[in-house]
Amino acid sequence: MSRRKLVAGNWKMHGTAANVTALVQAVLESVNGLDQVEIAICPPYPFLAQVGQQLVGSSLLLGAQDVCEKPGQGAFTGEVSGQMLAELDCRFAIVGHSERRQFFDDSDSRVAAKFVAAQTAGLVPILCVGETLQEREAGKTEAVLARQLSAVLSASGIKAVADAVVAYEPVWAIGTGRTATPEQAQAAHAFLRQLLAAEDAIIARDLRLLYGGSVKPDNATTLFACPDVDGGLIGGASLDASQFGAICRAGHAAG
Repeated sequence: MSRRKLVAGNWKMHGTAANVTALVQAVLESVNGLDQVEIAICPPYPFLAQVGQQLVGSSLLLGAQDVCEKPGQGAFTGEVSGQMLAELDCRFAIVGHSERRQFFDDSDSRVAAKFVAAQTAGLVPILCVGETLQEREAGKTEAVLARQLSAVLSASGIKAVADAVVAYEPVWAIGTGRTATPEQAQAAHAFLRQLLAAEDAIIARDLRLLYGGSVKPDNATTLFACPDVDGGLIGGASLDASQFGAICRAGHAAG
């Protein structure tokens, strides 16, 4: 089974109106012709409409970095609903990113609710799961991944996962320059697929599993060559059009 690679750039809290325009244009030029890989850009909320307009007519897709777990409209100051994101033509919404879990108290149950809210609005959730360095060193990687994934399965059911993406992002490799070895990444991805296969073998087989954690042009090819790594959720390198383009080319070649 060949799953089409997906490379998603998470710009986090970076950018100004002026340099975002320039960056999107540079990315479009850098990834031109890469039709064997799906590419998405996830800018900060204020730039979603601006980036979306620039992507019109291209094959690149728009994604949000988060979504409110509350559906519809309401008195939730500072939040953005899935319906609002869908109106901006977002295709994806990241849920459960480690920075949201660490700094904004996104619990497993809240992440699961965001997953459901994203799908209810017609968005494809990119569910992030991953362990801290302390948890890895304590041999708890699989227990953490199972707990985080099980919370979503309990809330949504296995069928919902068929319309989602899962990203393994070891917390110890995010923004640190440290990267999981291909063997470590493959082991984690294979474990996640095995967990899902216990619920539905076909959904598990077809689900795209991304790796996120200091992906760079010089390691993307080896990571994307792993049988269960179906692309990447790219942080810092996605802010450099040349680097992001090189990573997307690695996905194109592997796809």
